[in-house]
Amino acid sequence: MHLKFLAAVGGVCLALGSGPASAQEETSASTLYGDLQHVTQDMLERAAGDGNNFLHTNGNYEQTRYYPASQINTGNVQNLRPAWIFQTEVVDSLETSPIVVNGIMYVTTSFNHVYALDARTGRQIWHYKHQMGPVTTYCCGPNNRGVAVSGDRVFMGTLDAKLVALDAKTGKQLWETQIAEAELGYSETMAPTVVDNMVLIGTNGGEYGIRGFVKAFDTETGEEIWNFYTVPEDSKGVWATHDATGRDMKRDIEAEKAAYEEMGDPYETLGGGVWQNPAVDLETRRIYFVVGNPSPDLDGSLRPGDNLYTDSLVSVDLDSGEYVCHFQYIAHDVWDLDAVSPPIITQVKDEAGNDIKGILHGGKTGYVYVHDAEDCSLIRFSEPMVSQEGRWTLPTEDGARMLPGANGGVEWSPMAIDPNERLTYAINLHQPMTYTVRSTPYPEGKLWLGGSFDVIPDEEQWGNVTAVDYDTGKIRWKVRTEQPMIGGILATAGGLLFTGEGNGLFKAFDSSNGAELWRFQAGAGVNAPPSSYTVEGRQYIVVGAGGNAQLNYKRGNNIIAFTLAD
Repeated sequence: MHLKFLAAVGGVCLALGSGPASAQEETSASTLYGDLQHVTQDMLERAAGDGNNFLHTNGNYEQTRYYPASQINTGNVQNLRPAWIFQTEVVDSLETSPIVVNGIMYVTTSFNHVYALDARTGRQIWHYKHQMGPVTTYCCGPNNRGVAVSGDRVFMGTLDAKLVALDAKTGKQLWETQIAEAELGYSETMAPTVVDNMVLIGTNGGEYGIRGFVKAFDTETGEEIWNFYTVPEDSKGVWATHDATGRDMKRDIEAEKAAYEEMGDPYETLGGGVWQNPAVDLETRRIYFVVGNPSPDLDGSLRPGDNLYTDSLVSVDLDSGEYVCHFQYIAHDVWDLDAVSPPIITQVKDEAGNDIKGILHGGKTGYVYVHDAEDCSLIRFSEPMVSQEGRWTLPTEDGARMLPGANGGVEWSPMAIDPNERLTYAINLHQPMTYTVRSTPYPEGKLWLGGSFDVIPDEEQWGNVTAVDYDTGKIRWKVRTEQPMIGGILATAGGLLFTGEGNGLFKAFDSSNGAELWRFQAGAGVNAPPSSYTVEGRQYIVVGAGGNAQLNYKRGNNIIAFTLAD
């Protein structure tokens, strides 16, 4: 079955010969595979062991992206083939992680469309189009990374900085809340997280001089419950001179201190966006998230100090939003190497070899960082997954070459783990760039990079899929890819990893050794995190193939579900 043939169908879906059903037919009757009016907190808490559904953006509250079903496995994955392809109305960057509940799938597109699909056939049930406000300011494409589900509702953040609640059965909008001012550079591309009748969501805008935050809203009313600013009023920190791996970051601390005395604290326009979901620890009633770059990105002269809590892992109290602890990877970042890939909660070995609750984060520096969940302290960091040549070369007015480049190692792409192998899996970018600094004052709601970072056209770019032993920091295996990797990865109990590339290839690897076992050409960049689910006893793998605006991979509009041939 060739994609060229499938794309020629031109309808909303191809489902093994069955025609599309109208939204009216589907929404007027009860759902086929269960009643979505009752997605309970208990279901959300048990998601890690749920071999039927995919209830969270990253699989479960711990964000392990480990799916517990093994019907599709290393012995039969070569028989995987398309079950159906659904074509969305929007042909643009696809970063959605499909959510599946009781045989109903929810996916989003760029520009904030939401679709409900029959997860067995790909037939459309309903389609919601967000009515965008007059102003949208967003970095890195008009993306959306998905929805959260709870009760009878579906929740999505929007490019015009709103949070909307939809009726899960009909797609009707129930309420809309303005999260922040789009005119000042705030926007939403991350998927929300729902826990205990609260919707948790951060904000984009680190390139626009915003003040970052994570907020909690009431699922029933949309009213704000608490707000945690990711940039405190005292952001100067400890004047750190070395990064998390012990490298000298070449800061002029005396000049920064003098500028701080003269200018004051820059916290109101310091950036610190939150790109991805928090990990939720219900045992301790704490959440863990990572915070993005300071603003302006490259011009540190306007923001003296460590710029807390940018480029940090942060933990706050789930119920109050009160600060608990943090760890800063890069103080006073002038390279746009922010923390963006979502953290993972799992058992790790501490320095004494004891099992403790840990937090994993894959950095744009190309390291996997392993933390003690109790106090956010760093236990270890992995061997580098990408070249560290030129780190930390300071940006200059004439331009300076630096690696890993502003897009990688691990970009926003979520990692996965296999708790049995004690491995975490990351996809990385190697993309050398020239960093040029140009100091400009705060432009109020406009892009504020403080210069530019530019890909060097005659230098080789590439990516990799890497397995890291998080108990030792050693790389177990690494597979190089022909293009920089962005999108995400999924591990399954079948001993498999699934991830896609910008050239349209969607691949399955043996999670123990990195051997490629299967591939499919999707016709557009596969730059979205895969999901898995089971309907009527049949396991599926599903992924979006719509390319990527950030790396300019070929655009498309396909949601593709795969299952084993009969």
